[in-house]
Amino acid sequence: MCCLDDLISSDHRARQVWAYVEACDLSALYEPIRAVEGGAGRPPIDPAILMALWLYATLEGVGSARLLERLCDSDAAYRWIRGGVGVNYHTLADFRVEAGPVLDDLLTRSMAALVSAKIVDLSCLAIDGVRVRASAGTSSFRSADRLSQLRDLARDKVAALREELQSDPGAASKRARERAAREAQDRLARIEEARKAADAIEDERRREAAKQRRLTPKKAKPPRASTTDPQARVMAMADGGYRPAYNLQFKTDPKSGCVVGLEATNRASDRSQLMASIEEIDRRYKVKPTRVLADGGYAGKDDIEQAHGAGIEVFIPVPGSEGRPVPAEPKPKEGPGVIAWRQRMSREESFETYRRRIACERPHADARNRGLQRFIVRGLKKVRAVALWHVTAYNFLQIQYLSRQVSQAL
Repeated sequence: MCCLDDLISSDHRARQVWAYVEACDLSALYEPIRAVEGGAGRPPIDPAILMALWLYATLEGVGSARLLERLCDSDAAYRWIRGGVGVNYHTLADFRVEAGPVLDDLLTRSMAALVSAKIVDLSCLAIDGVRVRASAGTSSFRSADRLSQLRDLARDKVAALREELQSDPGAASKRARERAAREAQDRLARIEEARKAADAIEDERRREAAKQRRLTPKKAKPPRASTTDPQARVMAMADGGYRPAYNLQFKTDPKSGCVVGLEATNRASDRSQLMASIEEIDRRYKVKPTRVLADGGYAGKDDIEQAHGAGIEVFIPVPGSEGRPVPAEPKPKEGPGVIAWRQRMSREESFETYRRRIACERPHADARNRGLQRFIVRGLKKVRAVALWHVTAYNFLQIQYLSRQVSQAL
């Protein structure tokens, strides 16, 4: 027998995580479990414990709720954090997703405090997207026609099972058939959602064709959607292959290196994400950046024109520039924003500013090194929550680094 407090050293990272969690505003997590008169049931686990467990687990590269449950029994740091409170993987998995809105609010509050302290500067914003492999397998994607066939088959199966349940009075066999009916109903719901996703993909192609003034969509292949993760999309990955994935949009302050914004999308292209990123920063902090740094994938003329109208300078390489200034050659019917962008990126000093965008690559690498190679959850809501845990872990380390820098300066 030994004291839990003796299990880890006084400067252990687990203690730093606990101190950080204690300083966070977790009132949104406590409100649903607040005791009320006339309410029955046992007391829930303190959300601060679950918050600290997942933050420490993310820092250690642990992304599985089942693995985290085992570590809570075998690893000294996790045992110290939970302080003798029993946890199970189901509670841990549910909390990881439910805490998503709280983590999003924490991101805004913590960065706003650093902006007030003039440690984070929102006047210059670096944005970049990273595609992360989805849980869905490639073989789970079906065409719209095949999804319609599967939907009809699933409906027939559900109807047959319901009729059989009503006609058979046997209790034991009835329970088995009830379970089969529930499973068939779940499969029908997934197929129906995949069918809607295929329609959404087709509508998006039509809008893109109209935007680019094409008579027919660029891709002639029929749209396909996954029956296991309908919100996932097949995307071009960094290695040149095509796999189901999600696109995480990171917004970083080049000065401090902190992530100031995050959004999870299922759009394969970054082209329409420039103004969406600016609007996110405006929504979070009530301020718009004056400069935006992004790679060539964000060079959508409509977005550049809108940014120019909002007084924002865009530093994006001109297509074909290969990382160096090229002479400004405006094309017919281009607006003043695009013309100003071409002229701006024809100067060497503009490329010196653009190269500060490298700061947004570090959060990507940090998340990858901590296990964000493939999502084991499904759906945009859960994907965004997992990504927010990685952003929280990265900013936690970055804030510690900045705090040391400030202390040494004083």
